[in-house]
Amino acid sequence: MEDNTASSSQELHQAFAEYERDVKITNYQVGCILGIIFMPAGICLDWVVYDDKVQQFFIVRLICSLLLGLIWFLFKTPWGRSYYQLLGLIEVFLPLASISLMIQQTEGASSPYYAGLTLVLIGAGIVLRWGLLESIIVLTMSLGLYLLACFTHSPDAPVNSGRSAIDIANSKIFFNNLYFLVVTGVFVITGNYFFNRLRFSEFTLRYELDKSRQQLEQNNQKLIELDHFKSRFFANVSHELRTPLTLLLTPLESLLHHYGREFSTDIQEHLQTMHTNGMRLLKLINDLLDLVRMDSGTLTVNKEPVEIESFVNGLVSSVKKTADEKGVALHAKVAPTIERALIDRDKMEKVFLNLIFNALKFTPVGGKVEVEIDREEGEEDPCLVCQISDTGMGISQEKLDRIFDRFWQADTTSQRKFQGAGIGLALVKELVEAQGGSVEVDSRLEQGTRFVLRLPTEFHHSDHAEETALPAETEETEWIGASSGDSGNGEPEKWLSNLYRRAELFPPIPQLRDTQSPDNLPLRRKANRPVVLVADDEPDMLRFLKSQLSAHYEVLEATDGLQASEKARQFLPEVALLDMMMPEKDGLQVCRELRNHTPTEGIPIVLLTARADDETKLSGLDAGANDFLSKPFSITELHLRLRNLVSAHRLKQELARQNQRLEATLEELKETETQLVQTEKLASLGRLSAGIIHEINNPLNFAKTGLHTIHTFNKELPESEKEEFDEIITDIDEGIDRVKTIVSDLRTFTHPDEQNFDEVEVKPIVETALRFLSHEWKDTVRIEQSIPEGERIWANASSVSQVVTNLLQNSLDAIMEKEFPEDEVPTVTIQLHHEGNKSILSIRDNGNGVPQKILNNIFDPFFTSKDVGKGMGLGLSICYRIMENHGGSIRVDTEAGKFAEFKLEFPAETEVGAGTSP
Repeated sequence: MEDNTASSSQELHQAFAEYERDVKITNYQVGCILGIIFMPAGICLDWVVYDDKVQQFFIVRLICSLLLGLIWFLFKTPWGRSYYQLLGLIEVFLPLASISLMIQQTEGASSPYYAGLTLVLIGAGIVLRWGLLESIIVLTMSLGLYLLACFTHSPDAPVNSGRSAIDIANSKIFFNNLYFLVVTGVFVITGNYFFNRLRFSEFTLRYELDKSRQQLEQNNQKLIELDHFKSRFFANVSHELRTPLTLLLTPLESLLHHYGREFSTDIQEHLQTMHTNGMRLLKLINDLLDLVRMDSGTLTVNKEPVEIESFVNGLVSSVKKTADEKGVALHAKVAPTIERALIDRDKMEKVFLNLIFNALKFTPVGGKVEVEIDREEGEEDPCLVCQISDTGMGISQEKLDRIFDRFWQADTTSQRKFQGAGIGLALVKELVEAQGGSVEVDSRLEQGTRFVLRLPTEFHHSDHAEETALPAETEETEWIGASSGDSGNGEPEKWLSNLYRRAELFPPIPQLRDTQSPDNLPLRRKANRPVVLVADDEPDMLRFLKSQLSAHYEVLEATDGLQASEKARQFLPEVALLDMMMPEKDGLQVCRELRNHTPTEGIPIVLLTARADDETKLSGLDAGANDFLSKPFSITELHLRLRNLVSAHRLKQELARQNQRLEATLEELKETETQLVQTEKLASLGRLSAGIIHEINNPLNFAKTGLHTIHTFNKELPESEKEEFDEIITDIDEGIDRVKTIVSDLRTFTHPDEQNFDEVEVKPIVETALRFLSHEWKDTVRIEQSIPEGERIWANASSVSQVVTNLLQNSLDAIMEKEFPEDEVPTVTIQLHHEGNKSILSIRDNGNGVPQKILNNIFDPFFTSKDVGKGMGLGLSICYRIMENHGGSIRVDTEAGKFAEFKLEFPAETEVGAGTSP
């Protein structure tokens, strides 16, 4: 990159130097001429100032002029053009030396001729336009010659007088002259420097502009050549395609005409599909050839008198069937004042058919297309005015300017709904303009479009025209509707013309029934055949694919991307065959949607595309496609690819089902193992507790009795020891009660008693539990109750009391473990409310809550988060068992560090009876 920049800069400076050489040589020659003129003319100045030196100075001036003339002549020679810079310096040196000699011969530093040196500097700067280096050299020469003249001047004084050549009186004048000479030189140097910079910048711009212009001319010439090559290529290819296409259509039409009824329905459909697409290709080739003829200038206009009404009505009648099949009304109206007009029949036929088919393509079902023909008197010739209007989708205003451009389409995305090559409207405009007419368009979105053609022509009455100018009506009818099966019996040229005209009449739009996808639900279990979803917006391709696949697959059809996505989600096919470019949603978007939807994410997808480039394939793979097929494709290859994908998909599904069954079995084994372990734990606990409960209860009773007896000796102790004695007795009593509670819990957990249920009032149970624990919460915890008076639940009173007491005890323990900020009060909230026929009793505290990691284990037997000696882990497990026996449940809602809320759900009486033993 740096080498290229340096090379370009060097080339630019060389070009500038070459350009400046011619300019400077011209300027130097002008300078020589000025010197030749004004050096001798200075004799008048000598005559006035130094009349005694006139003869001497005239000789000096004449010699200078002769030398300047010699230099001017040398500039004409090759040697002088090569060494123009040296000659330029000599050119300036001659007048400078001549003037310095005059200064030396007159008054030296006091001589007024120093102004001549200044004049030469200024003139050289203006006329010769030195560069920076030359300007410095010239200033140096001027100063050197001036100083030499001043110091070599001989004044009228003795040589040995001791004075300098510049005496004291003249030193001020010398300094004055020297100052102005130096300043003038500096100004000349500065001016030339910036002037040359400006000239270089200007030259650079001009040079780049010239290079760009040359490059543009070369590119333009290449484009013209490429355009000619393209036109010749299109012409050659189109002509070459016409021959094999004609040889394909001829036997096809012969088969359909002579043997069509003898073939099966499938073969007839295949032949008709081949013929239909052959006619479409022939029309496209004919349109391309017309464009090539226009570019090459070989398109000729053959005007003839045509009866307009029959001409227009005949065209509309030939297209009427296509309009009716799409559900669009088509009408034609010709002004009665128009009989015959001088037009090119073939070209106007193409124009009308292109505009009518274009209107039908973009007009929805239930719309209408109108063709109106009228006459308009122009300034020079009358005009035939043709209007084709529709009620279709319309075109936005910003796109109207490009509607007649070749190969341009309003929708160029892969999701475009209407197919086409972008030739029709461009051909219309160029055919009309070739006849001296014009085309205008007016359109509004969702309202419709109107094309207006104005064609200068001559109008004739029927009796003024030659009858031979128009083809007979039978011929008109024949080429519009007849079969080409008689091509071998008539003239070949006539048959070819007939074929080309029928190709023009071939509708480029699918019929209404072809655009509607059937709501077919395949028989998935029939012979275990796989289901394939085929999506393509070309009806012929869709029919062809279905006919080829229906023998081995149940085929789902979709005519656009939206239908493909919906049917894939509804029917879950085993493989999807999607066209890349479809209306509503293209194949890539359908791929992404199926991959992002869980039920369809595993469906294999094959993309059909006319593009075989790597970028298209990478885009498809990125969207989730499994495979590609480029059009045209082999049916054998299609079957193999689909078969492999279906086999892999079925194997994957079977593996997924086996994996699900294994996971379910493994989960059941884990649950069974957990239940067995739990059952074994409870059985072991039952056996253990059965053996030790009796043995523990007897010693506890003895200890309790002995403790009561010991307590009676309190009266005999001194007063100073009584308090300590009572504390010891109380501690022993609490320890014995704690052991009895543990034994009771073990009995309840391992041998749950049969319970009797009745209507129990809730509020007294809660108040009893609060009184029992009052020593723990009094004056430290705020209790909030919201239990209406008289509210009852169907339960066992003692069991519910045990549950409430356990939960309140847990809440108080949690509150005691938390350090509360000053603005927060330790609080326990107890509420009762109803949800349907269930009663919900909730106990909530603002303690530390339950950590998420142990939330699933808090109801397990012997699980506790408390320190050793502060609990056995049976409280919540007993509460869980009690609520299960009541046919209810216990739930917990918590947030670590903020709160914990336990909710007891009590069912109605009938539900309790169903879930418990009486």
